[in-house]
Amino acid sequence: MLLDPPSPLNLPPLTLDRLRASATQYAKLLTATPIPALYGVTDGKAVGTYVEAAFNLHIGALFTHDHGNAAKGIDFPGLGVDLKVTSVKQPQSSSPFRDATQKVFGLGYHLLVFVYEKTDDAGISAARLDIRHLVFIDSRYTADFQTTSGICRILDNDGNTDDIDSFLQERNLPLEEIGRRTLAERILIERPEIGCLTISNALQWRLQYGRAISLATDGSSPGVQDLNV
Repeated sequence: MLLDPPSPLNLPPLTLDRLRASATQYAKLLTATPIPALYGVTDGKAVGTYVEAAFNLHIGALFTHDHGNAAKGIDFPGLGVDLKVTSVKQPQSSSPFRDATQKVFGLGYHLLVFVYEKTDDAGISAARLDIRHLVFIDSRYTADFQTTSGICRILDNDGNTDDIDSFLQERNLPLEEIGRRTLAERILIERPEIGCLTISNALQWRLQYGRAISLATDGSSPGVQDLNV
């Protein structure tokens, strides 16, 4: 790991701004640090587990915070932030499925996404992780792009509940007829933000970050930031 075990004494509380600033600091540290433990490792899950554990150690050395666990479902529950680590070759990850409305109104929490490029340095028998992007996605923008953009087009064309219901059915949202109708009625009252993710239907959502990375890079979305600057 990159830091020694933390001392919990007299540490300030973790805030969203401190988390983002620390993530930027950590990304630079990680990029500059050879990692022998990951030399020759090709399993993306193993790389992600290492980065997540090291980042949590980094944060724990600096701040007090509510630690995530399997029951809470996300890494920083006190801030409503989940940490994701993915390769730049195929930037995607899985996320727990709660209900189909997440595809329309978002996951319900922010995402902090480390996008890395891994190389092995044979001269020192260590891996190098270049953090190419560090993307923060506001929870309001964590819905599916195609679903939400289609819904917004219907709303802009004075669509009604039947129109939205039909569209949701075409999109194969995992909903029974009554639940789909209820969601359509909610959408008429509560217009969703256009999401920046591609979310595939599965027992676990499959999140793809290509669009979010592009939006973060060009700064065209108020809910998506590239912190790796």
